[in-house]
Amino acid sequence: MVTDRDAKNSITLRGHHLLCVHGFRGMGYSPAFAVKMKEIVERIRDHQDDFPIRVVHALDDTCQYCPNKGEGICVADPTSEEHVQAMDLAALEQLGLIPGHIYRKSELIERTKNRVEPADLDRICAGCSWLSYGVCKKGVALLKENKYMEIDAI
Repeated sequence: MVTDRDAKNSITLRGHHLLCVHGFRGMGYSPAFAVKMKEIVERIRDHQDDFPIRVVHALDDTCQYCPNKGEGICVADPTSEEHVQAMDLAALEQLGLIPGHIYRKSELIERTKNRVEPADLDRICAGCSWLSYGVCKKGVALLKENKYMEIDAI
């Protein structure tokens, strides 16, 4: 059950960002985007902070700081909205999540640990400009090995 306090502390993340957070290393589409993503990632990696996350396949809290944000869609290029929507839906399907629903952070981390293999990112994140860096796969691998604290050392 989400309380009023929870609602104030909740965040909204799009499907593929539920995976990005495990490999985030400070890179971003703009300094403002990177700062916001870092803020969210720090909360997700804080084992003491279990908060609600509304999952969506649309613009989320980090997208609000992206220079490619248009009127409710990603406008990085003519096919970018379709591409990010496909990644969102693939991530949500892999995790067994329902768009628009609210989940506890701890449940989302467990689902990622139990349902996502590093190699799955080749399919889920196909075409992502960040995939070739390898940090997302490494982050998921460390999560699965219960070495979550080492993610910061990637």
